[in-house]
Amino acid sequence: MKLSARDAANYFRKPNPKGAGILIYGGDAMRVALKRQDVIKALVGPNGEEEMRLTRMTGAELRKDPALLGDAIKAQGFFPGPRVAFIEEAGDSVTKALTPALADWVEGDAQIVVTAGQLNARSSLRKLFEGHSSAYAAGVYDDPPTRDEIEGSLRDAGLANVGPDAMDLITSLAREMAPGDLRQTIEKLGLYLTGETAVVSVADVEACAPLSNEADLDDILNVVADLKAAEIGPVLSRLYAQGTQPVALCIGALRHFRQLHTVASDPGGASAGIGRLRPPAFGERRDRIMRQASNWGRINLEDALGTITDTDLTLRSAHSAPDRALVERMFIRLAMLGRRRG
Repeated sequence: MKLSARDAANYFRKPNPKGAGILIYGGDAMRVALKRQDVIKALVGPNGEEEMRLTRMTGAELRKDPALLGDAIKAQGFFPGPRVAFIEEAGDSVTKALTPALADWVEGDAQIVVTAGQLNARSSLRKLFEGHSSAYAAGVYDDPPTRDEIEGSLRDAGLANVGPDAMDLITSLAREMAPGDLRQTIEKLGLYLTGETAVVSVADVEACAPLSNEADLDDILNVVADLKAAEIGPVLSRLYAQGTQPVALCIGALRHFRQLHTVASDPGGASAGIGRLRPPAFGERRDRIMRQASNWGRINLEDALGTITDTDLTLRSAHSAPDRALVERMFIRLAMLGRRRG
């Protein structure tokens, strides 16, 4: 039986305990592995492997010895409970070995969970599972997780009380992060807030999200946008010591000041303009951007963008001045420009 994307998402979290099994396939091995983990955990529980109710084999092993699967399906373990026979790295070459096992399967046998890479519609393995009355086939694609999937992951991590801004931030992270990184972030968030009853905040999420170079880059951009000219030199020295390149600083400045300009240019004011940012801003960062945009004003920000663009063009052309000196001069000019009123 072929599962639609919506039905597959439901099945991964709550598989049919009376089904013969499922084929999970897709081009992203990590996404497939995560869904397979969900299914097996739901079927045999967290201690299934320790209680020897989970039998693993590869597609290559099954090809060499087709009887492996039949034995695993019918074998009775020492511990009571549902059992799973898991075949990983499968392909059309194992269809012949799987066909009699699925045909002989009866309720009470171990469920068959198979993972494979990308399979086209002509795949014999797909056709075997899609045509079976009590087995399923589900494709896993590179789409970001849905809101329901994210909420399910949060519940699994013990996070039932997530604030709207924090949920928006997690949803935004889900569009940018690899599935494994997102799951680790949510699990880390659950551990971080163990025993807490307060609403999960943006600050909580940011504390558990993976660190990136952008966090360090934001330091210099906020120093400049907040007109703290005296702090520019020390912060730049730290960034250069970490290996940050002048061109990267210029690109980051252009991005940040474009965001400020977008917010400041909205006819509805900064509170309306902040909603136009992509990716969206949350929490303290959102408040900071709104404050900076209001303080600078549209005209000053347009002049700032011109200054940054001129420096960027200079850095990318033949010139005699040191790159670091050009960038530091640009930041000092910006900090002075922001103080202008008009």
